[in-house]
Amino acid sequence: MSRFLLCALAALALTSCDSPTAPDWTLDWADDFNGAAGSLPSSANWRFDVGTDWGNAQLEYDTDRAENASLDGQGHLLITARSESYKGRVYTSARITTKGLHEHTRGKFEARMKMPTGRGMWPAFWLLGANFATVGWPATGEIDVMEYRGQEPAIVHGSLHGPGYSGGSAFTRSYTLPAGRFDQDFHVFSVEWTSSRIDWYVDGVIYQSIKPTYVPGTWVFDHPFYLILNLAVGGNYVGNPDGGTIFPQSLVVDWVKVYR
Repeated sequence: MSRFLLCALAALALTSCDSPTAPDWTLDWADDFNGAAGSLPSSANWRFDVGTDWGNAQLEYDTDRAENASLDGQGHLLITARSESYKGRVYTSARITTKGLHEHTRGKFEARMKMPTGRGMWPAFWLLGANFATVGWPATGEIDVMEYRGQEPAIVHGSLHGPGYSGGSAFTRSYTLPAGRFDQDFHVFSVEWTSSRIDWYVDGVIYQSIKPTYVPGTWVFDHPFYLILNLAVGGNYVGNPDGGTIFPQSLVVDWVKVYR
């Protein structure tokens, strides 16, 4: 059996002999989304990606409007997908990033969120390499802290993309909630990224761990990454909304924290 296959099996099994040792984390940056109802997320922390598709056959047009991303006045950010005609699309939503504002090489990244539900709802909390504009994807690297299909309300996914292990060949694993659904309450989604591994957690429970020696290509997780929060509608990963999908609907974010 090859070394790669042995390592991959160990990553899936999360055997006790390979269990991670928790570092001592220090809070480096956070956003609690406090502010007046209807206000935009802080421009000191977030900027908007405005446009559509993003290479995944998504159906929404992502705007910089408060109708699609704003505070609720109760300490939450609402990223809201709407069914409406806008710039040639029939749905709108939002995608916000910390690009050029807060970029980090390694650390603990976590967010407390409540999901939307229904086929075609595709919220995500993820990290993208800050050198994306110069090296492209997947050479820049991508860490999906949390992805979710609205038609599977008790399951989330964590993935790692890089050169030689991207798209359908990415390292990915799912986590199933022991009880309840992710659209019924808030849950904490995290990755801990060190020089020796990246670990994925839901509510403090580890469900995936990947080391540099596990990947079949180049390990590109040694440079700054920025954070992205978005709620896509439709696309290759989830399929299109159907008659049971409700609009408007929101990804509700309680807070985001980054530790070093």
